[in-house]
Amino acid sequence: MKLEKIVVIGAGTMGSGIAQWFTQAGLRVTLVDSSETQLRKALSDIHDSWDKLVARGKLAGAESLKERLSISSLEATDPSADLVVEAIIENLEIKKGLFRKLDALFAPHTILASNTSSFPIAQMAEALSPSRKPKLLGLHFFNPATIMKLVEVIKGPDTDEALCHDLYRWFDERDKKPALCKDSPGFIVNRVARNFYGEPLRIVGNDANESLLREVDSVLREIGGFKMGPFELMDLIGIDVNYSVTCSVWEAYGREPRFTPHPLQKKLVDEKRFGRKSKRGFYTYD
Repeated sequence: MKLEKIVVIGAGTMGSGIAQWFTQAGLRVTLVDSSETQLRKALSDIHDSWDKLVARGKLAGAESLKERLSISSLEATDPSADLVVEAIIENLEIKKGLFRKLDALFAPHTILASNTSSFPIAQMAEALSPSRKPKLLGLHFFNPATIMKLVEVIKGPDTDEALCHDLYRWFDERDKKPALCKDSPGFIVNRVARNFYGEPLRIVGNDANESLLREVDSVLREIGGFKMGPFELMDLIGIDVNYSVTCSVWEAYGREPRFTPHPLQKKLVDEKRFGRKSKRGFYTYD
């Protein structure tokens, strides 16, 4: 598989990380967002990240990377891209509306992918023309995309199976760890992870007592062997993002009790305590 030009739609934390990783993998990348302010912030943050890596001796050639990454509105984007990755808000109707636009805008050869963490690809395929459906699949990255190696490759009901295997090999050759996934809500990781977050939340109840949070995180790190405890990880991912995924998976499985969102998550989201990005979540950050 030959990929040269990539478009990433959504300049939030996830989209920015995906765009940064593809650029570092040697491709020309255009980052797209409806907000010019968000685009410029994302570009500045990525440039700062590269400059810091250069200063620490972990990266060479930051200027060449900066030349390969650009920002744009959707309307001004080159329609001949090889791959478009959608990484916008986790809202099915908004995603489907975007895919309708992408289907009309991009060339017939362009592969369309969703970074959705919870919605089946089959549901997004409903927005596409019959000729485009074989070129739609899920590519679910994990935050931070520049560090986390796993990429879930999800085949929809109409996706060309050879395309999935080609992308699997493409990522594998670039030091990612791809996994071929069944097209079901939450796929592999986010389905399994609901219990990794849900049970610890039920353990602490509605009291975000920091000493108890740290105790649970410590046990799962030091005894369970996880690199991060559940509360540390939710703060890193974003409690708002984690809560949204939990709600989506819960609804997709007919509100099955084991996937029920926890009131403490909603409380922190309502208080805008999103984790590291807001400097306060389960823990407080400088």
